[in-house]
Amino acid sequence: MASNDKGLEEIPEGQIESNYDEITDSFDSMDLKPELLRGIYAYGFERPSAIQQRAIIPIIKGNDVIAQAQSGTGKTATFSISALQKIDHNLKACQALIVAPTRELAQQIQKVVIAIGDFMNIECHACIGGTNVRDDMTALRNGPQVVVGTPGRIHDMIQRHVLKTDQMKLFILDEADEMLSRGFTEQIYDIFQLLPQSTQVTLLSATMPQDVLEVTTKFMRDPVRILVKKQELTLEGIKQFYIAVEKEEWKLDTLSDLYETVTITQAVIFCNTRRKVDWLTDKLTARDFTVSAMHGDMEQGQRDVIM
Repeated sequence: MASNDKGLEEIPEGQIESNYDEITDSFDSMDLKPELLRGIYAYGFERPSAIQQRAIIPIIKGNDVIAQAQSGTGKTATFSISALQKIDHNLKACQALIVAPTRELAQQIQKVVIAIGDFMNIECHACIGGTNVRDDMTALRNGPQVVVGTPGRIHDMIQRHVLKTDQMKLFILDEADEMLSRGFTEQIYDIFQLLPQSTQVTLLSATMPQDVLEVTTKFMRDPVRILVKKQELTLEGIKQFYIAVEKEEWKLDTLSDLYETVTITQAVIFCNTRRKVDWLTDKLTARDFTVSAMHGDMEQGQRDVIM
């Protein structure tokens, strides 16, 4: 899961490669709208992170941008600030479209956009699967300036002609590698075909596999590239270790031992099947752990409550 951008990991200068030389080391120097600047500081930011110093200005200036950045680098605020600067708050129409691979990430992005744009009189709507289609249609007819969502629902709303694209200025793909690996390639390509030719594209991805590079080649024009060097992709603020467990049936006891020896206040445990998620939840609950399970078979309302 993506972490909140407030806990930023600073990336040393030598670990970033870019074909764009301009670096802006303060939000005050970015010539942002006063109400946007107020929202940035109210959100808790004091100075831009390394990615923000390099990516916000080229996006605002109209360049297509590829930013290779993981969660914790300030990427969500990077494209949120850029989008909010570019939109006309007096125009009730979608001007910035943000696509994310999961419902939860889309909702998280929506919260960031709304929070940073708190003083701008803008609307941001989340279009995600598992929610009422008619509610989406009603909200989109009201003309939110920013729309964020998952590929399937976004594509559906455009095809139904309730998500209008004629005023679109900026199309943002967040976690593009994750999105394409989940099988959304065809839907992403279809969305591109339905947007005006003049639409500016910003793509964010932790890695740059071949399918992501193909998107950049087909749909982006002379993009600014801001790439974290491959050996530095792992966030320095996260310590990683693994435990070699020889048998599947030993994993539960090993996990319990970890909780008894390490102070863990909050954790996310990933399993490779939905059935395993339910099984592990039952086992941990039986051992008096406070556990909530979440997977794709659940209704969106259940997932919202858990989050």
